[in-house]
Amino acid sequence: MLGIGVDFGGTGIKGAVVDLDAGELAASRHRIPTPDPSAPDAVAATITEVVAAAVGEVPCDGPVGIAVPGVVTAGVVRTAANIDDRWIGTDGRALLAASLRRDVVLLNDADAAGIAEMRFGAGAGRDGVVMLLTLGTGIGSALFVDGKLVPNTELGHLVMWGGSAEEQASAKARKDEGLDWEAWVETRVNPYLAYVEALFWPDLIVVSGGISKEPERFFPYLETRAEIVPAELKNNAGIVGAAAAAREAHG
Repeated sequence: MLGIGVDFGGTGIKGAVVDLDAGELAASRHRIPTPDPSAPDAVAATITEVVAAAVGEVPCDGPVGIAVPGVVTAGVVRTAANIDDRWIGTDGRALLAASLRRDVVLLNDADAAGIAEMRFGAGAGRDGVVMLLTLGTGIGSALFVDGKLVPNTELGHLVMWGGSAEEQASAKARKDEGLDWEAWVETRVNPYLAYVEALFWPDLIVVSGGISKEPERFFPYLETRAEIVPAELKNNAGIVGAAAAAREAHG
């Protein structure tokens, strides 16, 4: 079965047709820089262009799943992390469905990555409480209970060190402050993980984001009660998870 997934980020909009039996891209990933400013109408036009390129390579009818960097409830974008504030309060699902002339599922980007890992990656077949944490420019999160998503957890915004935890514990913070891997994990990531574990008691933590490509750099320093593993789908997780969510919603 084929699906269409789009990952709308602060710097780029990526999309592809996805093989949902294998959990991988069916052909090339198409990327266009995110419009600046990333106003809703401009982004809708760019997403339409990305989808047209993807289905031009591999024809695919059906719905489009779109991952966005913000909280999404009933298709409406409620927050805007690293995108234009005009998205706040916008019915993104209606806007994009009209532009694409297809059914659309809109969801948080970390939730999309989590769905991909639960269906096809590090969390496949796992029951209990599974948490995906994306360590990148900020910290994204996805929470699953017996395979069912609890949407929009946004655990990067837990209050720690006098502000949002992601301001101190993200991969960006490590680079900005010139911390080596060990110091970053021991002084920032481990305290953050301890707080998250105290709140949710996960059975499995999946670490996603660009740094999951090099787990040997920081995994030796991690200390958790739960099993903790690197993500498997890497940069395609958002696309794959969005496509899966759309197919599950619309068949």
